[in-house]
Amino acid sequence: MASSATNHGEKANWVLHPPRPPGRWREFMEFSGDQETSPMDILPSSPKHFKQPSTASLAVETPTAEEKLDLEKNSSPVQRSEWVLNGPEPPGLWHELMDSVRETASYCGNKYSSLKNQPALKSVVSIQQEIFPILVWGRSYNISKFKHDLLAGLTIASLCIPQSIGYATLAKLDPQYGLYTSVVPPLIYAVMGTSREIAIGPVAVVSLLLPSMIQKLQDPGADSIAYTKLVLTATFFTGIFQASFGLFRLGFLVDFLSHAAIVGFVAGAAIIIGLQQLKGLLGITHFPTNTDVISVMEAVWTSFHHPWSPHNFILGCSFLCFILISRYLGKKNKKLFWLPAVAPLLSVILSTLIVYLTRGDKHGIKIVKHIKDGLNPSSVNLLELNGPYVGDVAKVGLIVALVALTEAIAVGRSFSSIKGYHMDGNKEMMAMGFMNIVGSFTSCYVATGSFSRTAVNYSAGCETPVSNIVMAITVIISLQFLTKLLYYTPTAILASIILSALPGLVDLNKVYRIWKVDKLDFLACIGAFFGVLFASVEIGLLVAVTISFTKIILISIRPGTETLGKLPGTEMFCDTAQYPMAIKIPGVMIIRVKSALFCFANANFVKERIVRWITAQKAADTKGQTKDKEATHLVILDMSNLINIDTSGIATLEELQKNLISEGIELAIANPRWQVIHKLKLSNFVGKIGGRVFVTVGEAVDASFGGKIATAC
Repeated sequence: MASSATNHGEKANWVLHPPRPPGRWREFMEFSGDQETSPMDILPSSPKHFKQPSTASLAVETPTAEEKLDLEKNSSPVQRSEWVLNGPEPPGLWHELMDSVRETASYCGNKYSSLKNQPALKSVVSIQQEIFPILVWGRSYNISKFKHDLLAGLTIASLCIPQSIGYATLAKLDPQYGLYTSVVPPLIYAVMGTSREIAIGPVAVVSLLLPSMIQKLQDPGADSIAYTKLVLTATFFTGIFQASFGLFRLGFLVDFLSHAAIVGFVAGAAIIIGLQQLKGLLGITHFPTNTDVISVMEAVWTSFHHPWSPHNFILGCSFLCFILISRYLGKKNKKLFWLPAVAPLLSVILSTLIVYLTRGDKHGIKIVKHIKDGLNPSSVNLLELNGPYVGDVAKVGLIVALVALTEAIAVGRSFSSIKGYHMDGNKEMMAMGFMNIVGSFTSCYVATGSFSRTAVNYSAGCETPVSNIVMAITVIISLQFLTKLLYYTPTAILASIILSALPGLVDLNKVYRIWKVDKLDFLACIGAFFGVLFASVEIGLLVAVTISFTKIILISIRPGTETLGKLPGTEMFCDTAQYPMAIKIPGVMIIRVKSALFCFANANFVKERIVRWITAQKAADTKGQTKDKEATHLVILDMSNLINIDTSGIATLEELQKNLISEGIELAIANPRWQVIHKLKLSNFVGKIGGRVFVTVGEAVDASFGGKIATAC
């Protein structure tokens, strides 16, 4: 046996340098060809009798400090087994459901309790501060912070104005709707949001997602007004869902879109968005409503067989190169951070002047033409809440709400972690929801946090959400006085601005990291990618979510098992595959199920694996391949991983017990959780195994060897 003097450094190396774990494919193939540690490696020894725990019940009372000290000094393994067997009854299903409801309401309840004992005026102020965080951080706001926010706000406005026009065209809306979306939502977020850096407005992915689903209900080319009404209605539902997620603390719904799925989805959407911009870059008049790559490439190929003007392509590519070079210079020299931010606006100004002075619109260059001026008009009367498509539009709103929240929260948390402050996820959802609800009333479509503009906002040194207010005011001025100057803006420039923002959405390093770490996550990633690329945006999302759920189900129904051995110099029992130096106990098979739930889906799989191991052990004994003639006499099930068990799991354990008895083998269980031991007692399974229930694996082993195994190891 190994010495107990193993030092801490050696034990740390065991953890840091284990053998390479089996891959996913090997794990899933193990059912037919068992690849795990063979029970033939376990050294047999003479069977011993268990020390049975007494059936006396312990009083279920909270011990005093003195009683705890006395228990720590004088408790025996038999007493500790009774602690497991005679614990209080765990909470039932109804109690757990009510706990969940109470937890959801506890935040509001605690706030209400704290406010109830305060003076009325102070309570009103506290409620307002809770809803509007600007009332908290605004008290310490000063002129120094405003200088930074002013510069950051003007910088992101120079990027926001051309992007907003471009994203509106991507969403198949009139250009002014993009500018409207950069006014009201940022103003509302500035007073309700908790992120200091996030820049609010239209984004590329949402601008693609909306038309990809809504144009199936209404063709924007046939009736643009009806299409716009559906977009605004979808925005209203998006806000309702987002606010509900925050109100009822349902942020976990966003997690249904895993990190890997989002990476693949965004990468596929970036390529689709890029292909969509070929319409403006090449000046194509007729373009398909389908977003898949095949339909788009067919339209592009067909356009070359008709007379077309290369001026759009030359102009767009020239300014695309200018924007990319500006971005490169901004990365090389931190002092030029403003250059990539103002490059899109400079491109719009210069290209508009070129087209105006040369009358390029008379020579085939496509231009934006009229942009409606003035502030956001009311759109309450445009919402189709009683129309025939209200159910379908609500589904669109739910999907867009999840995608928009995922992007915004990911962006916000990225920068809040850099600055070292907490961003309240539920408040963020409330702020996003409320700004989209009000936005739908003021001619805005779905707004969320933009990664590119947020990065510029951070680089420009923003201090608070006031930078969003500065940006919104700048856009208001543009809507009031500058829209007529944008009449001659070429659509090729808007396409080049959108194209310049896409490389950051395709992150090959993240894709490689996902492949390296988890192959099933990579499958979800490429599933979303190819689903978006060759089918549609919603199909890509559906594929990603389906693969992610399939992964969870496969892990649940094929959990695998591991054999345990004692780690030298410790009282720990660990997986012998991960720790080859772990000592296998003679005559004892210690098994741990790698699942939190032992249920109908996986119980039979685990039982058959254990039975096969016993059969293989018996065959090895018959052939004399073991070091001793005695076979395994004890199987210990370590239940420390199991959170719960159902009736199918209990029935399977009973079948396993019968199989083991027929082979002359005893069964014991160690460290069962609260719900598990309660159900095993109710089903009388504890009596069927002779009460062999122990707090730890070590005590189960000691009991079978009369307490001598601890000194032997």
